Amino acid sequence: MSDVYIPGVKSRFNSEKLVEDLMKLERVPRERTERNVENLETQKSYWQEIGRRINALRDSARLLYSFQNPFNERLARSADESIITASATREASEHEYSFTVKQTAAADRFLSPPLDEKMRVESGTYSFSVGTEEISFSFRGGSLKDFVDALNRRGRDKISASLIAVQSGTKSLLIESKVAGAENRLGMSGDAAALAVRIGMMEQGNDTRRDIPISEETVRKNAAPGSIQSAGTISVRDGALEVPALGSASVPFNMYIPANSPMILKIDTATKIHSDPTFTVPQPPPGPSVPAGSVTYGGITVENEPSDAPLPEWKPPPVPQRVDNMAVLSLTFSDGTNAKLSPITDTGSFFTRQYRLADVAQGRTITSLNVENANTHREVSIRKAEVFDPEAVGGGLKPINPISTARDAIITMEGIEMTRPSNTISDIIPGVTITARGVSDRPVELKITTNLEAVKDGLIGMVGNYNRLMAEVNVLTRSDSRIIDELSYLNADEAADMKKRLGAFSGDSTLNQFKSNLQRTVTAPYPTDMDRELNMLAQIGISTNARNQGGTYDPSRLRGYLEIDERALDAALEVKLPAIKQLFGFDTDGDLIVDTGVAVNLDALAKPFVETGGIVNLKTSTIDSRISQDRRRMETMDRQLAAKEAELKIQYGRMEGAYARMEQMSSSLDNFNQRNNNNR
Repeated sequence: MSDVYIPGVKSRFNSEKLVEDLMKLERVPRERTERNVENLETQKSYWQEIGRRINALRDSARLLYSFQNPFNERLARSADESIITASATREASEHEYSFTVKQTAAADRFLSPPLDEKMRVESGTYSFSVGTEEISFSFRGGSLKDFVDALNRRGRDKISASLIAVQSGTKSLLIESKVAGAENRLGMSGDAAALAVRIGMMEQGNDTRRDIPISEETVRKNAAPGSIQSAGTISVRDGALEVPALGSASVPFNMYIPANSPMILKIDTATKIHSDPTFTVPQPPPGPSVPAGSVTYGGITVENEPSDAPLPEWKPPPVPQRVDNMAVLSLTFSDGTNAKLSPITDTGSFFTRQYRLADVAQGRTITSLNVENANTHREVSIRKAEVFDPEAVGGGLKPINPISTARDAIITMEGIEMTRPSNTISDIIPGVTITARGVSDRPVELKITTNLEAVKDGLIGMVGNYNRLMAEVNVLTRSDSRIIDELSYLNADEAADMKKRLGAFSGDSTLNQFKSNLQRTVTAPYPTDMDRELNMLAQIGISTNARNQGGTYDPSRLRGYLEIDERALDAALEVKLPAIKQLFGFDTDGDLIVDTGVAVNLDALAKPFVETGGIVNLKTSTIDSRISQDRRRMETMDRQLAAKEAELKIQYGRMEGAYARMEQMSSSLDNFNQRNNNNR
């Protein structure tokens, strides 16, 4: 039935198919141009991928010799991380330190006994303090939870409170400071103090803080025993006692210290070192003065002979040898005995030190604080001496059940004692932040070393980017499918994609030359300070055949890929790190600009390809131009094809119409003849 002709519905001569067949022939140039555009876009994507691979290699190479190179990364290793940990920046120097943590810093944390959870807190103004900062708020009254919420809202980053369920129906109130350090005591006043006493968190006590006055009237000055220095140079200025070399002074005060007393002596100390100490040396004694006398008689005067009193030869006392003795502070007790305090350290500005008196006094009465400066070239100053109870919070209040009390961290480094208000300390060693985590009675070693893992990761990253780039170039410039089979790290989709690229740029001399230059760069020797022992990558376990132990032929190892012998690399990093750094980037002429090395040359080789206006950019720009031209040509062809198709449809439509009219005329003639025949 397909050949049945229906006028007005179906073309008698199948004009539409004829037009379509003719248009297929007309579209051949356009389709050829479209395929060319697709090929150009594919080539552009290949060049873009090459650009990304070259950029990745360049970035990893530059990382190995730039100011951010991993050879300057530092790692801090503690022998006991439960005592002390540390982190190091690039500014840190490789060194080994010995630390002892005598005390960790803590903040005040006060806990009440169990309270009825239905207890109400009266309205009032509740005032707290942390160090010198005051926190006060009005509370309109409510439950313990309401009070805790109000304190937490207003405590900011200084104070917090919480409720701890001890047993059914009761809760203990915990109020704590968030700032550690002896200077940041948690204080309460007004209604806050009254509440603390009422709930059994605090009790009234005596204010045991006592200042030790330092003034011209209270200080006793004298020279150190056996000293040739005068006590007259000892002075008190602006509340600070200044004791010169070989000087001695004492500040009297009377205080009984029980054996279990928590009392602390706090004092600021400072030192000043004189490089060329001068001493007042006594002059020789003048000797006896005996009058000569005379006698006069009859106008004649007879003079006596001068007195002859021979004196022993004068020998001035020797200048003392240089003495360094930092144990300059001591206490005198009522029984006449003395006890030295822990040595101080040299500090140009005043530094606060604390001493637990019970450890020294042992149940005796202190009568004076002494400064005995036996140093020959060091001046010692003290000020702000006071004795206080570290558990007291001021205002006569004392916590009944403190979980912890505010205190400073006390650590020693290489025997030098230091006090800090926080357990995290960053001002002792440049570039190193240490954290005190526990108390130790033995030194803990802290080593600052080069972060070899970061160096190794940097080298592996460069080798990986090099191999991916080399694989990309090999696939694009060669038609051997074994190249893809050798890339065992590719998954199925990546391998299939690589097969589409195989040999796409097989005749491109730019890529072939680039590949050769890459291979020469990574196999060439470079100058280092250990030039005879280390000047090639192969000497640190990185080569094109690093793991081939049997010497067998393997074609995959001839394609320029690098391999890493990890054991050889680890061994080289341990003993040849400075030379390895120079192998990748070395300043040969001392102008502070790195000018040679594997990484430097890889960077220089990659730069012309990926810089603005470089080879990859030029290639893609040229392709873009050709794509634009072909697309304009396609647009022109589309217009021409549309016009051609319309013209063919018109022509075939006219043909169909003419044929239809002819058929109509033929039919009319047939009908006319038939009528004539019938009339006969």
